[in-house]
Amino acid sequence: MNFYRQKLLNVVLYFSKNTKHANTTKICKLLYYFDFEHFVQTGYPAIGLQYYSFQRGPVPKSFWLEVKDGIVPEDFRGKLGLLVKDNESDPEKKEIEFKAIDKPDLSFFSPREKEIIERIAFIFSESTAKEISDISHLKNKPWDITKRTKGLNAPIDYLQAIDPSSEISVDEAKELLGEFFETVHNFSLYPTNDPQ
Repeated sequence: MNFYRQKLLNVVLYFSKNTKHANTTKICKLLYYFDFEHFVQTGYPAIGLQYYSFQRGPVPKSFWLEVKDGIVPEDFRGKLGLLVKDNESDPEKKEIEFKAIDKPDLSFFSPREKEIIERIAFIFSESTAKEISDISHLKNKPWDITKRTKGLNAPIDYLQAIDPSSEISVDEAKELLGEFFETVHNFSLYPTNDPQ
């Protein structure tokens, strides 16, 4: 398992272990907050997932495709459990609950990344996916901008998260983001089994 795949597994384990209601939607939103908050601070994402403007918010499509049917990816087996349950509000749909089987290994993360992970888990520890949706749907934030300008199911550009309060400029972020994805591509360090 490559470094970014290990980071993905271990942050999912951490969120699954340290938050309640850890279903697919909530995990996807927490991953979004983690990647985008790290990006705004440093100019590159922590994991580097590509997020899309789904109807219910930003979704790391490749990861979602790996877990949406409740089947644990082969390289996550024995570490992560996915429980398929009936959805109380919509009997037509199933809900997938994430369960950490193994202890998350935070040695893959920098001190900054650990602080972000722990803060996100603390803030949303009791929240349901529906309750945290409002934050990812805020007006003039990346999901909203993408949905309005490109429509649903379009890739969300990390650069849309840069604003006057960001720690780096758009030009710095653009350069760092380009270097990050070039490295991931050149060394095949994709965090998912389907690099999009």
